[in-house]
Amino acid sequence: MSLSTLHDLHHTLGSTGILVSPLGLGTVKLGRNECVKYPGSFKIPNDDEVRVLLRQAKQLGINLIDTAPAYGRSEKRLGTLLRGQRKEWVLISKVGEEFNDGVPYHDFSATHTRMSIERSLKRLETDFIDLVLVHSDGNDLYILNDCEVYETLAQIKKEGKIRSFGFSSKTVEGGVKALKQGDCAMVTFNLNEQAEKAVIDYAEANSKGILVKKALASGHVCLEPGINLIHKSFILLFAQSVITSAIIGTINPLHLTYNVVTAANIMRQL
Repeated sequence: MSLSTLHDLHHTLGSTGILVSPLGLGTVKLGRNECVKYPGSFKIPNDDEVRVLLRQAKQLGINLIDTAPAYGRSEKRLGTLLRGQRKEWVLISKVGEEFNDGVPYHDFSATHTRMSIERSLKRLETDFIDLVLVHSDGNDLYILNDCEVYETLAQIKKEGKIRSFGFSSKTVEGGVKALKQGDCAMVTFNLNEQAEKAVIDYAEANSKGILVKKALASGHVCLEPGINLIHKSFILLFAQSVITSAIIGTINPLHLTYNVVTAANIMRQL
């Protein structure tokens, strides 16, 4: 097995029992190119291009795929393109945010949460989703204290339709509270933004799972000249032992390979 892949570097996500690769594949670019925060415009890849990307990810030892209803056609495309491969992938999806006709909106009600889960199961062509995260609009404590979404996810977990649930947070207070009641938090943590470090620390002290979004600042760190900021970014991330995986949203197989080789080399040195 190549030392430049992630096959032997998988870790359990908190106390969920779910084994995931240290890099996950973010798939917003498979279904949506409007109202995104990447530094440049991009064309949504066709099915053959996505098949190449998914095959490359698997060969490099990535088993984690992150999607969401708000990612346009991403869930539906993955359901089709991963047909017959369900046991080989850990699937993350989300609830709470929608994106229709170029306009995002949020709904954290019990009714919408259940509808969203059933729709994601159908789109992804699966009987269960490994992890479902609440797609926060920034009002973390309001969502957790006054809405029905988190309680509903706990019930759906008991029904066996999801294996675990958590919160894609935007505040320390929200991330910590979400971890007290759920299995995992997804936080922003990169060279430019480290305000949610307290959530990471709480997770480490309480055996909870941590995933990182915007690990490369939505691609913006790649634009800085004169220093390898991808390498520096991964050193920052993987020095935190509780961070199980960072979600990287590339659609370029060469970029994906470079990210994996860099991450694998750093993890073996730490």
